[in-house]
Amino acid sequence: MSTLPVIAAVDGSEGSLRALDWAAEAARARTATLRVVHVRQYVAWAQPGAPVVVPPPPEEDPVLAEVRARLADRSGPPVTEYVGIDGAPGAALPELAADAQLLVLGSRGRGGFTALLLGSNGMTAARDAECPVVIVPRPDRTVEDAGPVEPGPRVVVGLNADGPDDATLDFAFTEAALRGARLQVIAAYPWPAQSWTAPGEFLPEAVDQAAVEAETRALVDGFLAPHRERHPDVEADQTLLPGDAAGHLVAASRGAELVVVGRHRRRLLAPTRLLGSVTHAVLLHAVCPIAVVPPQPPQE
Repeated sequence: MSTLPVIAAVDGSEGSLRALDWAAEAARARTATLRVVHVRQYVAWAQPGAPVVVPPPPEEDPVLAEVRARLADRSGPPVTEYVGIDGAPGAALPELAADAQLLVLGSRGRGGFTALLLGSNGMTAARDAECPVVIVPRPDRTVEDAGPVEPGPRVVVGLNADGPDDATLDFAFTEAALRGARLQVIAAYPWPAQSWTAPGEFLPEAVDQAAVEAETRALVDGFLAPHRERHPDVEADQTLLPGDAAGHLVAASRGAELVVVGRHRRRLLAPTRLLGSVTHAVLLHAVCPIAVVPPQPPQE
């Protein structure tokens, strides 16, 4: 288990306090230090003649004082650190995450608009941080027509059979093991299949959906085998579904403890980091906490 801390980003909002509670439990389960960080956004300049606002020192930070009071009477992680820094959260949090095993944020802080489902700081951190980022959503999110929920703790992970990432699967198996939870592996395959032909050409033979599903299942079995071997106590179930991967993951988030998704690798013609459309949709709509895992570095 990593000795790096779990970081909880707080700003005094209800969303950040929910993230704090989640991060405290995660740090306790990992026997890791909980590092509570308040990135304070003070204006670095003022109009001529206007009073200059001087930020308080960390020990007098009212947001961190509220957190201390919240954690004082509960059984938490072995060590809790409190850090107050000045700057822009969207830039500071990914930098801090370079020395963390997990970064946890609320879905929207004090600076968010009511209509937004995910604040810009959460989206930026999920896209840029070097460690996994967990976004704890507001409790008023709902999922319609999700179907019945099986009892017992459950972690959900999305698996792209065309290009799975071991870091995402490893995080999901580890998280399920820590929670004593069942792991639900969701792999979506494209259906209905699209066939395009030039005028005058013959249409190819119809694609058999059962064959596509069987081929996908065989691929998924192969990807999961080494992770099942490393985590023999984790019950990992496969759910193969046709069509929209994001929709299936959002539906599965109802009643789950965590949904785990991966982040796109950098590409030659798109060197900046990308979340990917499925991850973006899950961040916006899942009703349980969402973990976004950066891709495993390429082997040299």
